[in-house]
Amino acid sequence: MQTDIDPRSLIGRKAFDRNGAKIGTVDEVYLDDATGAPEWAAVRTGLFSRDAFVPLEPSTFADDVLRVPYERSLIKDAPDFGVGRHLSPEQELQLYHHYGLELSSAPETPAPPPSPAGEEPSTDRSFGRIAGREDEGT
Repeated sequence: MQTDIDPRSLIGRKAFDRNGAKIGTVDEVYLDDATGAPEWAAVRTGLFSRDAFVPLEPSTFADDVLRVPYERSLIKDAPDFGVGRHLSPEQELQLYHHYGLELSSAPETPAPPPSPAGEEPSTDRSFGRIAGREDEGT
């Protein structure tokens, strides 16, 4: 999906499946914890007022409409985690598997070295590179 879209502009917009069938209305947008980029949208399907999570990549947003490249039936069968709460890594993994998406190939952050005996472990950890910054020393 276009990364220059304000996630708030998606809320309230109609969402359609790959065949042009209406799925529902975007209720909430979930951002990636590491990058802050929009990653998932909760779409109110209207069927028992249930929200279905849809991936924003490879979806497209144009003409004030979110187009999700999956069948409506697959979207409606997505795991239901409720809305208004943070998605846990386990829940996000379930969604990736449901849609057949590959996890991002971002390099893992190495574990911090063990603390010497008697010292408190450090809670200052790197959770990834800062966007727009090249690796220093390369």
